[in-house]
Amino acid sequence: MNENKTYWETKYKTGETGWNIGSISTPIKEYIDQLTNKNLKILIPGSGNAYEAEYLFENGFLNVYIMDIAKDPLINLKKRIPHFPDSQLLEEDFFNHKGLYDLIIEQTFFCAINPSYRNLYAQKIHELLKENGQLVGLLFDFPLTEIGPPFGGSYQEYLDTFTPYFDIKLLEKSYNSIKPRANREFFIQFKKKQL
Repeated sequence: MNENKTYWETKYKTGETGWNIGSISTPIKEYIDQLTNKNLKILIPGSGNAYEAEYLFENGFLNVYIMDIAKDPLINLKKRIPHFPDSQLLEEDFFNHKGLYDLIIEQTFFCAINPSYRNLYAQKIHELLKENGQLVGLLFDFPLTEIGPPFGGSYQEYLDTFTPYFDIKLLEKSYNSIKPRANREFFIQFKKKQL
């Protein structure tokens, strides 16, 4: 964990944050816009600067938690939303986290972890979701490389990784990605399976 923490904190301190688009991504915004239950307990792991959390919070979803191994992005969100509860800013390793959520939002976290942890990620997401809970968000669609992050992946790989733990409601090319990521993302909506 400490090695990862140092790596990511250095990225923020040196401004090497190429994944930071400066706002919520369109596919996730449009998904949030159709949610009606403002009481959902939501987790955004590997949240980075958490523009998704900012958008959720400003639109009345007050039960949103962000998690990052690095402290800087949590501080950045707190500067933008001073009244965001400190208890919902989680500076910790995702794989050690305990809790239960209705919805987990995936936005560039899966692609940032070493691919050898992908099955463990799927298991952990399953563990953190309540019954009927969902994982929703974006996964990159480009060949998996040795060098990363970001690490890519394919439709078949994602099916193989997630099908043991989730009912695949959506795994399709994102039609409304931001320009730099056009034709390079899948939008996902996976519902927790009862194992």
